[in-house]
Amino acid sequence: MDPVRVGICGLGTVGGGTFDVLTRNADEIARRAGRPIVIEQVGARRDNPDCDTTGVKVTRDIFEVARNPDIDVLVELIGGYDVARELVMTAIENGKHVVTANKALIAVHGNEIFHAAHKKGVIVAFEAAVAGGIPVIKSLREGLGGNRIQWLAGIINGTGNYILTHMRDEGRAFDDVLAEAQALGYAEADPTFDVEGIDAAHKLTILASIAYGVPLQFDRAYTEGIARITAEDVEQADNLGYTIKHLGITRRGDNGIELRVHPTLIPKERLLANVHGVKNAIAVMGDAVGPTLYYGAGAGAEPTASAVVADLLDVARNIATAHRYLVPYLAFSGINDEANALPILPMEEIVTAYYLRLLAVDRPGVLARVATILAEQSISIEAIIQKEATEGELVPIILLTHRTREQHMNDAIRQLESLADIAGPVTRIRVESLDEQ
Repeated sequence: MDPVRVGICGLGTVGGGTFDVLTRNADEIARRAGRPIVIEQVGARRDNPDCDTTGVKVTRDIFEVARNPDIDVLVELIGGYDVARELVMTAIENGKHVVTANKALIAVHGNEIFHAAHKKGVIVAFEAAVAGGIPVIKSLREGLGGNRIQWLAGIINGTGNYILTHMRDEGRAFDDVLAEAQALGYAEADPTFDVEGIDAAHKLTILASIAYGVPLQFDRAYTEGIARITAEDVEQADNLGYTIKHLGITRRGDNGIELRVHPTLIPKERLLANVHGVKNAIAVMGDAVGPTLYYGAGAGAEPTASAVVADLLDVARNIATAHRYLVPYLAFSGINDEANALPILPMEEIVTAYYLRLLAVDRPGVLARVATILAEQSISIEAIIQKEATEGELVPIILLTHRTREQHMNDAIRQLESLADIAGPVTRIRVESLDEQ
């Protein structure tokens, strides 16, 4: 049978891994696809010394690949928003299927891209955009298709998980572990997307849309980073029976959908609490199947290439059979009115428990004033740890609360920080049990 001809745009880490997997496993891939999948052309700003492109056409103009009539599938691995969007839209306009690992592109421009692909009758596949080599999109979109998804929570950024793991295991400060992660290549020179939760929010946006059949709404996602987490917070969480993880959480309720990324205390016995280093994991709760967990390498050359090539196989099978049925991009055939009416909830309406850490002047009555402020906001305290005074006569106070509305906690923190007896800002970390409730 005629081969499926692929154009790869971007020959960096993931592009190089995809090139290597396609060439190394060419025979196995052809057996699975029912026809060969061959690299017809590569578009890249520079060569990758680890990839032998002998016999493959190479161009510095990636748009040449998108317009090449000999190419069936364009693989977009350049990253970013604007140029990637233009490249993908050009490929679609030229009747080419698209495979991408670009979570930012899908989260921000996915609605437009999917609409254009549907009109043109081509496929856009994006398994590699979330959690690298973990096939969570296919699992959520197809394997769990009979379920009403109740909630989803994931460690979907390896850099943040590496930092928090080493802060916990070694008692080190955030800045120290971040510098190590950068030296090892786990974190970029500018780590903002990773440590501030933007990368995770891109991925969570995609997962939430597939879980609930709503449009992609990255601009509504709440993001909070981990830079303010201290070794003290990590230690106290451990004393209380929790581990701090940087989680993406989405949950469907009667009034709307939660879409949030932030540091979270979760019980030590939860499986997510035991995901270490740069690994990713996503827990999904379905009403029929119950809790499921998807774990593995969330980034890297060949783990991500594994997902890219799996998408290429799906596209090749569709080309081979020429059938018209495609699994909907966001799992649902059309956005139904009921789901579409569910808004993304503002963070102020979220209900969760909280860990608070504050420094108080060591004098009688301070703790009573703190408790009164919390009580006035209908916030009940589950646990208190009051440590010895520091050199400056300040007492660290650790509080664990029961579940309450975020707006109530915001109001309480403003009042606490206005007290003359409270020094500096109050540290607040949300607490989730992640149980069947």
